[in-house]
Order: sequence, then C-alpha cells, then structure tokens
Amino acid sequence: MIKIKRLIPCMIAMGLLSTAANAQGLLNKIKQKAAEAAEKAVDQKTDELLKGKKKNGTTGADASNPLGGVEGGQGASYGNTGSGASSNKPRNTGGAGIVTTPPDVKENLNSAETAFKTSNYSEARQALQQAILGVEMEIGQQLLKSMPESVNGLTKQSEKDHVVSSGWGFTGLTIRREYMKEDMQLSMTIANNAIMMNAINMFLSNGAFAQSSTDQNWKQTKLKGNKAIIQFDQSSGYKLSVPLGQSTLIVFEGINFSNEQEVIKAAEQFDVESIKKTLGEK
Repeated sequence: MIKIKRLIPCMIAMGLLSTAANAQGLLNKIKQKAAEAAEKAVDQKTDELLKGKKKNGTTGADASNPLGGVEGGQGASYGNTGSGASSNKPRNTGGAGIVTTPPDVKENLNSAETAFKTSNYSEARQALQQAILGVEMEIGQQLLKSMPESVNGLTKQSEKDHVVSSGWGFTGLTIRREYMKEDMQLSMTIANNAIMMNAINMFLSNGAFAQSSTDQNWKQTKLKGNKAIIQFDQSSGYKLSVPLGQSTLIVFEGINFSNEQEVIKAAEQFDVESIKKTLGEK
C-alpha cells in the first residue's frame, strides 16, 4: 500500500508532463498553420497590388518605397512600378504621375442607395466607405487651410502637408502640418483615432498618475482649458498631447524649443475650438 501511495504522485506528474508535451506540440502545429496562412495571404495581397505581376524582380519598386507609396488611405495613389528586368527596355524619365482625387461623395451615396435597393450589400458598403473617405479628405483640407501661415517665427512647410483617411473603423482621419525655421520645428497632428483617445483619457482620468517622481519627463497641463499631457525627451524634444471629445487627439511636437512654456505658447496659435467643432466633438 505504501508503494502504491508513492507511485500515485509520480504517475500524476508523468501525466501532466505528457499533457504539457501534447499541448506544446498542438500549439506548435497551430503556429505553423497560422504562419503558412499568413504567408499565403501576404503573397496574394502583394500579387493584387502589383496587378498580378510575377514576383521575379520585374516591379519598379525601390528600397525606400517597395510598393511605390500609399497616401490617403483608400484614396491612395501608387507610384510607378514599371521598370523591367530586361536591359533593352527603356527607363521611364517622364510623366506627371498620378493625382490623388478624393472620391465624389454624392456619386458614391447614390451608388450606395442603388446597390442597397437591389440587395447588393457588398457594393453598397464599398460605396458608403468611399463616401466617408471623400468627406474626411475634404475635412482634412479645410482644417489645413484654417491653420496659421506661421507660428512664433516658424513658417509652414506646405509641401509636407499630409491628409490620410482609412474611411472606416476606429482609426480614421489623420492631418499633419509642419512649421520650420533653421533648427527649430513644430509639427501638429490631428488624429481622429478612438483607440489612442481611450488610452489618453484613461491616463488623464487616473489620479494615481499625478506627478510623483523627481526625474519624470511628463506632466499634466492644459491648453485653452482642455486637459493635456506634455512630455520631454532629450533626443526628440517636447510633445504636447491634447484629447478633444470622444475620438480626436491633437499632438504638437516641438524640436529645439527652449522650454515647455514656449511649446504651449506655439500651440495656442491654433484654433482648438474650431477644430473640435469641425470634427463634431463636444
């Protein structure tokens, strides 16, 4: 009887080890299958983007922009991908490229209504997405026009203006403007991003995150009555994050600014209330 009692723990341990080994083996198989599926999906998507061309080095993508570049979410324009592998094929040296044109909102709304009436829900969904994309791209351009020409002596860099929209989901519109003078730079980004906003709002609403460290590089502050967080990093400078309403976040980044007061003074040059109203925030 004593020997049997001693054997029981050993048998249980062996059983657990066997179960763990089986579970580990099953997990490895799942990982392998997932990796194979992901690889196939990536290959298929690459083929679609490259218009079905074989992946044999005949695409014209370069190292800095493998797929020719994407701008504006689904309103994206792709760069030229036409240089061939043959040495006899001429190299393209002309052409004006592709102009990114926002989708026509009214046209897409009409298409969505027609598709919905015929129970073509997939096409209706696609048309609605394009309509939303058109609206967001127009909002982005209007907000850029409303921004100041210069901020504390820094002039706007119009060629770096950026408007991107996914047209769908929780990560939608992003607008970016940069100002520069010599080695000073101020960048302003508006992100209509519910996921980022949730993280910032949780941070701001948690009193446990009050200043508590002598060497911390962030603190809570305000911009025109709106709660904000200002951070400082020795290599990247200042960052002022201002949440607006439920899903909009404004981020100011200042390089080579003297102090936090100078960054806040620059941020105050922007009409935060107008941005909030335009994006429908309260």
